[in-house]
Formats: sequence, C-alpha cells, structure tokens
Amino acid sequence: MIHHVQVACPAGAEDDERAFYTGVLGWPELPKPPLLAARGGCWFQVPGVGGPDGELHVGVEADFRPALKAHPAFVVDVDTVAAAIEASGRSVTWADPAEIPGRRRFHTFDAVGNRLEFLDG
Repeated sequence: MIHHVQVACPAGAEDDERAFYTGVLGWPELPKPPLLAARGGCWFQVPGVGGPDGELHVGVEADFRPALKAHPAFVVDVDTVAAAIEASGRSVTWADPAEIPGRRRFHTFDAVGNRLEFLDG
C-alpha cells in the first residue's frame, strides 16, 4: 500500500492547488506538521474506494515545471469526478478503453499543470 504521493507546485500556488483538490475534488486538506509547514505546500486526504485512504502531498519546488507525463493515478468514481472537474471549467481526456481493458479512466491537470489520472473503482 502507498501512504502518499507527492506532486510539486511553484511558490505561492498553494491556494490554487487548494481550490482544485478541495474545491473541485472535495478532498479534505490535512494539517502539515509545523516543521514541514514552514516549507510551504499542502497535504490532502485522498478518500479510498474499496480500501484505506491515502494522501496527496503538494510540495513547493523552486524551479517548478509541471509533470506532463509522470502522474499519480487515483481510484475513484470516474463519472462523479469527471463531472466535478468539467463543472469547474477544466477538461478531461478519456483514455482509449482498449489500452487497459475493463478499466475506465481519464486524465486531467491540476491547477498548476500536473498530469493526473483517475480510474474507476
């Protein structure tokens, strides 16, 4: 089991990431321990589908470049999550069902351009 994955953001983009991860996806923000909070960034609880909850950590990176190929993948109710993302004005790109038979999935980007994948639970 994976406890958490981390993506990066530029300094000062934490509120944009909160607006996406909490505002659009509904993932609760988790408090960071004080010594780590001083570095910036934010953490979110990723609700588990058929398993335990995990965490997504967003860390500040000085020379930030969004991850356009590498990405975390989250097991969710893809129809609900895709609808929430599209309602926020963002786009989703559905994957070809022949790529991974039996797995409905799509990709999108977070508030700072990091690629994310969502798979049906």
